[in-house]
Amino acid sequence: METVLDNTLPVGKPKWLKVKLPIGQKYTELRGLVDRYSLNTICTSGSCPNMGECWGEGTATFMILGNVCTRSCGFCGVKTGRPETVDWDEPEKVARSIKIMNIKHAVITSVDRDDLKDGGSIIWIETVKAIRRMNPNTTLETLIPDFQGIERNIDRIVEANPEVVSHNVETVRRLTREVRIQAKYDRSLEVLRYLKEKGINRTKSGIMLGLGEQEEEVFQTMRDLKAANVDIVTIGQYLQPSKKHLPVKEFITPDQFKVYEKFGLELGFRHVESGALVRSSYKAQKHIL
Repeated sequence: METVLDNTLPVGKPKWLKVKLPIGQKYTELRGLVDRYSLNTICTSGSCPNMGECWGEGTATFMILGNVCTRSCGFCGVKTGRPETVDWDEPEKVARSIKIMNIKHAVITSVDRDDLKDGGSIIWIETVKAIRRMNPNTTLETLIPDFQGIERNIDRIVEANPEVVSHNVETVRRLTREVRIQAKYDRSLEVLRYLKEKGINRTKSGIMLGLGEQEEEVFQTMRDLKAANVDIVTIGQYLQPSKKHLPVKEFITPDQFKVYEKFGLELGFRHVESGALVRSSYKAQKHIL
């Protein structure tokens, strides 16, 4: 994979990054529900390019514990700063909306809450319990933070036992300090390994490309994830949320994404989602099969 060596943003986005504008009755209905119940979705806070497609199909990823993160990752569009007080009614709000939307497979994620002693893990387990109580036929994926690697907090997720638990390494080892300022590459791998050792059926992780990584570094990251017994990997193109965020060094071609998909399948991952517009929760319902 050819790498752009300077820090300038490539001129213009390639044609394979074109997305449809969010329109349609189902999208409008879901937009109204999110606004009515003051819910936070990573679709909106993270400026996801698939929001129109996913919401148009009646699916969404909910973000709990507010919309202000205690970490300041160089790639992420979610606001950083001092979060608001925990909303203990949030689990019921999320569960109620999933019921109203008739969602069959829900993805839950959150901001990092390093300001809380439990890292937000108590709200996490209460949210899963509320969803299961109100939506007994809904399957779940939880896209969790690293909880600073504190096992008692991770154990709460294990106790909830979602069908899929995901945690993203986001980038290759060399770029982690720049891309995920307060996170650690090896700590993320240990969280994933620990989840599997504790009995989580399917674990999952995601990588963004276009930040200056080399092809062999991506291959090595995939090997590291496989060694941590991860089942599913998602690989997508990094898109700069604003001029304050890290610049795009390179737009990865569809052919290169296919190379990574082939490599991942040969390594033995159950599922490999690899493409420019792939995001962690994109078509996540396939990953429980």
